[in-house]
Parts: sequence; C-alpha cells; structure tokens
Amino acid sequence: MIFGPTRLADAQGAVLAHTLRLSGAGGSAGAVLKKGRVLSADDIQMLQEAGHTSVVTARLEAGDVAENVCADRIAEACLGPGVTRTQGATGRVNLHAERAGLLLVDALRVDRLNRVDESVTLATLAPFSLVAAREMVGTVKVIPFAVEGRIAAVATRVAAGESPLFEVRALRPLKAGLVMTRLAGLKESILAGAEASVRARLDQLGASLGAVETVAHTAEAVAASLRRLRAAGVELLLIAGASAVVDRRDVCPSGLVAAGGTISHFGMPVDPGNLLCLGELAGTPAVVLPGCARSPKLNGFDLVLQRLLAGVPLRPFEIMGMGVGGLLTEIATRPLPRAEASSVSAPRAPRRARRRVGAIVLAAGRSRRMAPRNKLLIAGADGRAMIARVVDNVLESRAEPVVVVTGHQAGEVEAALAGRHVLYAHNPAFADGLSSSLRTGLAALAPDTEGALVVLGDMPLVAGAMLDRLIDAFDPDEDRAIVLPTFNGKQGNPMLWARQFFPAMAALSGDVGARHLAAENAEATFAVEIGDDAVLRDFDTPETLPTLVG
Repeated sequence: MIFGPTRLADAQGAVLAHTLRLSGAGGSAGAVLKKGRVLSADDIQMLQEAGHTSVVTARLEAGDVAENVCADRIAEACLGPGVTRTQGATGRVNLHAERAGLLLVDALRVDRLNRVDESVTLATLAPFSLVAAREMVGTVKVIPFAVEGRIAAVATRVAAGESPLFEVRALRPLKAGLVMTRLAGLKESILAGAEASVRARLDQLGASLGAVETVAHTAEAVAASLRRLRAAGVELLLIAGASAVVDRRDVCPSGLVAAGGTISHFGMPVDPGNLLCLGELAGTPAVVLPGCARSPKLNGFDLVLQRLLAGVPLRPFEIMGMGVGGLLTEIATRPLPRAEASSVSAPRAPRRARRRVGAIVLAAGRSRRMAPRNKLLIAGADGRAMIARVVDNVLESRAEPVVVVTGHQAGEVEAALAGRHVLYAHNPAFADGLSSSLRTGLAALAPDTEGALVVLGDMPLVAGAMLDRLIDAFDPDEDRAIVLPTFNGKQGNPMLWARQFFPAMAALSGDVGARHLAAENAEATFAVEIGDDAVLRDFDTPETLPTLVG
C-alpha cells in the first residue's frame, strides 16, 4: 500500500485518509468527504473546485487486501458455535454471542493472531466470561486501509485453526441435589442461609435445586445421602459440610468416596474458595463446597459451577490454571462484588456492553392526520396496537433502557404496552410538537447512556435486528457518532445519536426533529444500508394503513 500526499491527477480510485470539509464558492462548498472514501471522478472535480491540488490517500498495490475484506475474512474464520458477526466497516468486525452462556476463547491463538503483524488485531472478553445473548464478545480491527495479502492469509489461517477460536456454550438447566451436614450447636439459620445461597446461585444460572437433605457430620451419613440423591435422578451433587474441609480424607470427601465416587481434585488457586473439592459419583459431577459458598459473594464455587453447567471439562489442570485472575476479593468489576452483596437474592449485575445505547420511543403525538383515531392504538391482524409492535421490536434489540414518551391519550398507550419492560416519561407539553417529546425522552435517560435511538411510534416494520445493525455501527471515537439507516441510498429512521448531541437536541423547539443536526455534522455521521424499505415507511394517514404488513 502506498500512503501519503497524492496529486489529484493520480487520486481517482485511491482511499481518502482524512475527512475533508470542502470550502469555496462552488456547488461543492460545505460538502464532506469522509476518510475511507474511495475517490471518484466527481470527488476529484469537487476537490479541484475547492482549491485542492493534492490529498493524503492510501493506494492499494497488487496483492493488497482492503481493510473491510481482510476484517471479514478473519472474523469469519473466528466463528464457532453460538457466535455471529457483523459486516466489516472502517476495518472493524464485531463478534456477538448468539445466545446466553459461557464464552470459550482460545487465548493462545488470540495471542498468535495478534503477533502476526501490527496491522491486524483481535480483542476479546476474558475466557469463561458469562455473556448475554447479542452481547459483544470480540472485535477484529484492521489498522491500515489495506494489508499485504500474505499477512491477511496468515492471520486468517491462525484464526481458523483446527477448532473454533470462539464458542458460546449454553448453560444446561441441570437439577442439583444438596447434602448438608450438622454438628451439635450449629444454628438452623446457618443451614437455611447455605441452602438459600446455593438455590440463588443455581436460579441465576438457569439451573435448579431439587432435593435437600440434612444429615449427621459423618462420612457414612454423607455417603447414604449421596446414594439417595443419585438414585432420585439429580444431575449435580453438592455437599456443604458443617466444618471446613482441610484434607481430601476429611468427612465430606470421604463420604463421596464411601458412596462409590471418586475425588479428582482438592483445593484451587482462587480466593475465596480455596477449599473446594471436586469429584464424581457414577458419572454425576459432585462438589464439596468451600465454606464461603454459604455467602452470596463471588467465590471459587461460582467459577466451577458455571463451567459444570456449560459442560466444560474440569480436570485438575484446568483448576490449577485458575490462579491468574483468581484473587476475587473486593473486585468491583466482578458480577457480584463482595462489598455490595447484602442478601442471597441480590441480582448479579449484567456485564456492560461496549457502548450503552438506550431507545426513546416517541408516542405522545395527537395523530391529527388520522383523527379522530389515534394511529398508535390501531390494532393489526395479530391484535397488537401499532405502538406495541414498535416497542416489541425495540425490546428485541440490544437497546437498554427503552423509554416510551407519552402525551396524548397516555393512559391508553400505557394500557396497550401492559407487561412490557419499559420506562415511561410523560410529556405534558406534547401539543408543542416533536421537539418537546424528544426533550422529555432525553431527560429520562441515565447519565451514563452513551447514545440514544430515537424511534418513531408509527414505524412498526423496523425490526430489532435492524436496530442492532445501527448499534453495531455506533462508535463516536471513529466518527460514527450519528448513525442513520438508508434504503437504496435514501435516509430513513430511526437515528442513533451520541450523547455529545443531546444538549443541541434538547434545545430544539416546535414540531421538528433533529435530522438537520446530522447535515451540520456530516463528518460524524455514518449511514448503514439496511436493504429493507421498513426504515422509510411510517403510517400516519388512513391511506397508508392498508399497506401495513409484516
């Protein structure tokens, strides 16, 4: 690739390296040519009219692979079960979980890929992270506008390997059985707390706690209880002793062996959770819990439980490899920090996505062109009101939270949305026009919201997957602070706005939206071709209703 200043006479077909806002008196004045654009003959003419004699470009040489093509190839090679990807844009492809589960990453191959050449990078979440459906788990970024073909080939080959580089394993809804032992003087509240803590852990991961038995603190009693639970069909055996296990020959491990089971490993390099013992009984995994498992605070049992539910092998080698990152004490980035865990029912906070994007659904208008009917309340063939169809589509996307701005017939709109997980923001000044509803919605978003999708309540054909494509493209750090959908080059809705534009949007007045701000900030605007005219179709007159299908 040849990079540097290029005479305009030689620039056609080259890639523009930096965004240019053209000045001058000609028809091209004010036009914006964005970085990454392949310069056409018309672009060259506009540059000439604006007084440019040269521009900084990247010119591909024989054998070079363009950034998006290279990123697409590498990302495709990375894919494994439960992982999907976006299309390349500005040299980046994002990888997402298709389902909730445990993320498996071949860390050694990631390192090998990143060492192929400085031009190719892959960033991932940590191996064995719990991820939600559609959560970003990795991103491929090609740094320059093009890379040598041999580099692209090697990187793609490393990513492919002999096994998937990425995989998301769904957690199995196993039914567990719990044996608790009792010593003289042990308070009932301790036993109740241990059971509640185990039950909450299993519930949070989609598993369940079936039979629970409390027996004497002897190996014989533990063995008998384990045999009963195993015969009852439990799929995971858990043992909570009245005293800490200090040796693999202690009471609870001995009870597992006496029942006919085996111990594969005792102890783990995770704190809290050192005194965990892992084994099996007739093919059913068995765990002697560390004392800290009575608490809802994160500990080594959580790490083991997640892998067991995902069906990931847990041999001594894997447990011994948990030491790096195994110091769990007071780590605020963990799902349930110890200092914040106040009860066994405390929910685990979800992992934050790369960009937190909320949605504002505008549902306050008076529907004057449909009067006397409110178009948002008109039911389709499936019985859902138009506003319900719109909100259901938004809820299928990764946007969170979803704020519905109400005004005209607010009670009826909320009734049409009953049972849906949305926030309501009432606009008492809805008669003042669209800008007042936009201002109300923005004010309802949390301070850490990085972007907002502004969704019109009369566009029920825009699917959640389309909204996710806008969210995937959103990256203010790469001049994609305003993202809009297009169909055959025509701009549509909804639009996604970065927080930096919220003050200007809140300052609008009258019955106008914010689209003109995109024209004024063209260098920060990015268009996503959707390939579906749903982004152009609103339904605000009686004549349009018969065309409402989908």
